[in-house]
Amino acid sequence: DVIEALPACPALAGLLYHLHSQSRFGWRIALRPLLELYWQQSSPARRTPRWLRWHKRLLHRGEPQPLRLAPLHMDVHAGNIVHSKAGLRLIDWEYAGDGDIALELAAVWIAPDERRQLVAAYARRAAIDAQQLWRQVARWRPWVLLLMAGWYEMRWRQSGDRQFIMLADETWCQLGKE
Repeated sequence: DVIEALPACPALAGLLYHLHSQSRFGWRIALRPLLELYWQQSSPARRTPRWLRWHKRLLHRGEPQPLRLAPLHMDVHAGNIVHSKAGLRLIDWEYAGDGDIALELAAVWIAPDERRQLVAAYARRAAIDAQQLWRQVARWRPWVLLLMAGWYEMRWRQSGDRQFIMLADETWCQLGKE
């Protein structure tokens, strides 16, 4: 079954920790090419100076140094988790690759207060300092938000579906709070 809500933080942390404990895929997730692709394939009318400033700021800063490299799913949301008798399973591996565990935690589609709970539960499971992990997640969060906003912008141009432009606008608002 696919349920409309994410599992509770301890179960979700367990699922992610199990994934991150597996052998690496052998290819790294590279955000820069994705950010550039989404910019190029978005509507020229939506390519704002603000977007360009964020893009340049992150590229200048560079991706955070990984805390721990592991296989990542990179599209964890309720619709991509199957609940079965054997336990929780992830589907839709389109964006998977090797990367920092904190990048995955930053990318989970979860409310901000729940993200802190997820990071704490994951840190306990992985025997990592929770504050260190939280700081690393915070470093990745602007990257994830820019990636999400760009993807929504690209999908809006491809499909014309207003849902994507609404999601892009919401994500731009979140990025403004970072």
